[in-house]
Amino acid sequence: MNALSGAAIFVVQTLVSLYLVIVLLRFVLQLVKANFYNPLSQFTVRATQPLLKPIRRIVPSIAGLDTSSLLLAIVIQALLMAFVLMLTYGTIGDLPHLLIWAILGITSLFLKIFWVAMIVMVIVSWIAPNSHNPAAELAYQISEPVLAPFRRLVPNLGGLDISPIFAFIAIQVVQSFLMPQLANYAGMPDVLWRLI
Repeated sequence: MNALSGAAIFVVQTLVSLYLVIVLLRFVLQLVKANFYNPLSQFTVRATQPLLKPIRRIVPSIAGLDTSSLLLAIVIQALLMAFVLMLTYGTIGDLPHLLIWAILGITSLFLKIFWVAMIVMVIVSWIAPNSHNPAAELAYQISEPVLAPFRRLVPNLGGLDISPIFAFIAIQVVQSFLMPQLANYAGMPDVLWRLI
């Protein structure tokens, strides 16, 4: 891979990954039943609507889950990975492996969204605990379903909530130990693992 290919991969990966986060965020917002009147939720809906509208005609929601957003995220991730493989090795590989790698990439991004939401929630709870900022409210709505099981297990320490610490540890264990093992079993090339 020459410098021009590396630069092209960087630019395309950055732009596509930003849109991929927005698409996956739309899935997460519906999953956690976030407030869709929040300005950030409205932005997410408007940014993803052009590509999701035709997919929704074909792919129905299953059990209340926005399967069309999830499918779009997987397709975008697979296309990004195919682009990187084409520029790096001159081939895109076979479709089954590409789909498995895309699902692993989406899973990793899914974990990162919850990680960032919890960090925002923790920082806001220290700096401005009663803030009604749209980003703070959205971070709270996204992270609360992840934190709820830990709050049931961890005792209340007199107003100090340490459940985010255990949630961070759990996400980090999955991200650092389980995901690389799954990527290794799936035969994911290192150039793709660095993308996610």
